[in-house]
Amino acid sequence: MSGAPRLAGAGTLFRKEVLRFWKVAFQTVAAPVLTAVMYLLIFGHVLEDRVEVFDGVAYTRFLIPGLVMMSVLQNAFANASSSLIQSKITGNLVFLLVSPLSHWAWFVAYVGASMVRGLVVGAGVFLVTAWLAPPGLVQPLWVLVFALLGSAMLGAMGLIAGLWAEKFDQMAAFQNFIIMPMTFLSGVFYSVHSLPGVWQALSHVNPFFYMIDGFRAGFFGHSDVSPWFSLGVVGAATVGVSALALELLRRGYKIRG
Repeated sequence: MSGAPRLAGAGTLFRKEVLRFWKVAFQTVAAPVLTAVMYLLIFGHVLEDRVEVFDGVAYTRFLIPGLVMMSVLQNAFANASSSLIQSKITGNLVFLLVSPLSHWAWFVAYVGASMVRGLVVGAGVFLVTAWLAPPGLVQPLWVLVFALLGSAMLGAMGLIAGLWAEKFDQMAAFQNFIIMPMTFLSGVFYSVHSLPGVWQALSHVNPFFYMIDGFRAGFFGHSDVSPWFSLGVVGAATVGVSALALELLRRGYKIRG
């Protein structure tokens, strides 16, 4: 099958998914930005004079890239997962199932829209928080690369979660017991070098850590591990999660009889 037929209709579904979150932007964009700002104000105020992770980098500045990337990841996941579970529960998913959309079109549309939402929220968090404490931008290419890969991976994970879940409490469990711990234990609020040995080892098997660390390297030129190594880990994880999402879509997992 050539590329064009496989992606036929993807643009229309993509626009529908973008409009879905944009029509309630106060909830889907403004609210996460406000949450990140509150994190910055509270943690920055409490720990500013007590914690210094990188030489010459104030804690509030250190915190900003982590909050930006956390917002990108959480909102990319939420977009695909919430859209699918709502469509399954309300029954309007049938309109997509009777269409000639391929699994590639589904994947591109859902993950693409998730990336847009994640990046829009991340940009909003950066613009607001950078006004409070400019973090700098030493290597912007790393910032762009990890933001794109991170949002793509979490969009694909949201797709998997949305396919798997059959009700809202299952989706909440996926988010609360998998996405949230992996995000908060990825070094958003600290450097993993400050952790005891066993927790450092656990952090290094968390792909979210490499997303945050590589993303932060673009702002300060400092990181806990090489950004090239982080790129390899995040790239491999993104490919693996995307391949699983595509295979589940191809099989019609929990969406086709």
